[in-house]
Amino acid sequence: MKKGETVLKIEIEKVKKKQVDLSEVEPASHFPALMEMEKAGECSFTTPVAAQVSAIWEYDHVRATGKVETAVKLTCSRCLAEYESPISSEFTIFYTEAKGDELDEEVELSDEELISASYTGDEIDLAPEIAEQVMLEVPYKPLCKESCLGLCPQCGADLNAGECGCDRGGINLKMAALKKIKIEK
Repeated sequence: MKKGETVLKIEIEKVKKKQVDLSEVEPASHFPALMEMEKAGECSFTTPVAAQVSAIWEYDHVRATGKVETAVKLTCSRCLAEYESPISSEFTIFYTEAKGDELDEEVELSDEELISASYTGDEIDLAPEIAEQVMLEVPYKPLCKESCLGLCPQCGADLNAGECGCDRGGINLKMAALKKIKIEK
């Protein structure tokens, strides 16, 4: 198998005859979208991406049900501590053959259409969908724990380790300029 090639491909003729079960473990570097996340500093992948998919033919479409798992190292958005977090996502995607009559107008999509994709040719490459499932699970504002206290805005001490002694009681930077206003009656 060549670099960048995946075995997570559903062959349409095979799935029309019987259920197809696929399983693959690949490094995150195999998925260009995940590498973009690493380059952007959003996270770093600490374990390979493991995916299991079962595909069956239903009426005129392929239903792919699966699970993807990996782990990432994140930086807490409050205290800047690095921590590792597992990523796990279960998904179902309906693949229908592309008809070629693309619509230019806006239309409202049903729930089933929101989890559907189209394919062309005689196989479906699942790699983009696997990467998308991982990307959706990486938190936008990562927190090392829900109760993270963050850093002191005055001295920069990690407040999770203990109180720093700074007086943070009356400071509200948004309203600080209003303290200087004198109102005459």
